[in-house]
Amino acid sequence: MAQHPKYDGDYAVRATGLKKRYGETEALKGVDIAVRTGTVLGMLGPNGAGKTTAVRILTTLLKPDAGEVEVAGVDVLRHPDKARSVIGLSGQYAAVDEILTGRENLMMFGQLYRLPRKVAAQRAEELLAQFGLSDAGDRMLKTYSGGMRRRLDLAASLIVAPPVLVLDEPTTGLDPRSRADMWKVIENLVADGTTVLLTTQYLEEADRLAHEIMVIDHGLVIAKGTADELKTQLGGERLDISVSDDTDLVAAEASLMRLSDQWGMANADVRVDAGNRRLTVPYPAGAAGLAVAVRGLDDEGLHLTDFSLRRPTLDDVFLQLTGHAAENGAEVNGSYE
Repeated sequence: MAQHPKYDGDYAVRATGLKKRYGETEALKGVDIAVRTGTVLGMLGPNGAGKTTAVRILTTLLKPDAGEVEVAGVDVLRHPDKARSVIGLSGQYAAVDEILTGRENLMMFGQLYRLPRKVAAQRAEELLAQFGLSDAGDRMLKTYSGGMRRRLDLAASLIVAPPVLVLDEPTTGLDPRSRADMWKVIENLVADGTTVLLTTQYLEEADRLAHEIMVIDHGLVIAKGTADELKTQLGGERLDISVSDDTDLVAAEASLMRLSDQWGMANADVRVDAGNRRLTVPYPAGAAGLAVAVRGLDDEGLHLTDFSLRRPTLDDVFLQLTGHAAENGAEVNGSYE
């Protein structure tokens, strides 16, 4: 099997002071990235924050204006060809060929990496089996579902079993079941020693997979830590309420603002999810104060369909840090798409 030895240094990915400008736009303003060997770093940020620019630099597709990058002990800027041999890249859009079969696609990637034909064929069989695609190996790609194509694209990035895998929004557009299947594949790869840098807009995905999370916005790292650390920094529980009718949303928001003042949270940030008729507000009193909250909302004359107290989520963290909820989309050259 074509396989690189597992990298045994402390950090499989290390970048310092990355800067990149596109005309008048500073896509990166001095970003540091460090991924411990054998772990997953989740990189979060709004569209246009600089995530894809950083990924392109790390994977030799783009040169920074300043900074240093090392992947699996290889200086990416000085030795890009060698760096490509230790990095697997799977992006938002499958890089496989529609008119080839799954097996032929993997063989093609093996040949691009200059593997002997026999070795490429053996590796293709191993990957088809590993990703549950053996039965579809001789079918043309145009007959594959979105989830199957994404699994094949990930398999292609592993044709030489690189020690570092960069996943740029790998589950965008997948249905929940296909996304869950992809999560299991990624978890198995990490359990086997692969180091993963993951960019994602799905906060549940980062919560599930990432050992550490960094949030990037306007070309700067604005927060870093484990999911639990980031949630703890936000502080306190969140009170969620749901109302029965759209016309109640404005009144409910005003009521929560008034009650928040009484709870010692002047000018509290009330988050309104109009589509689900749900409102969320920080609630400092915790479970012991739920009765007070219920009485206050009842006194305000609100008709609630749901009422719950919960810990902050990564979505709350993202909203607090960036000013808006996470949305799916693609970043191109440091701009919005």
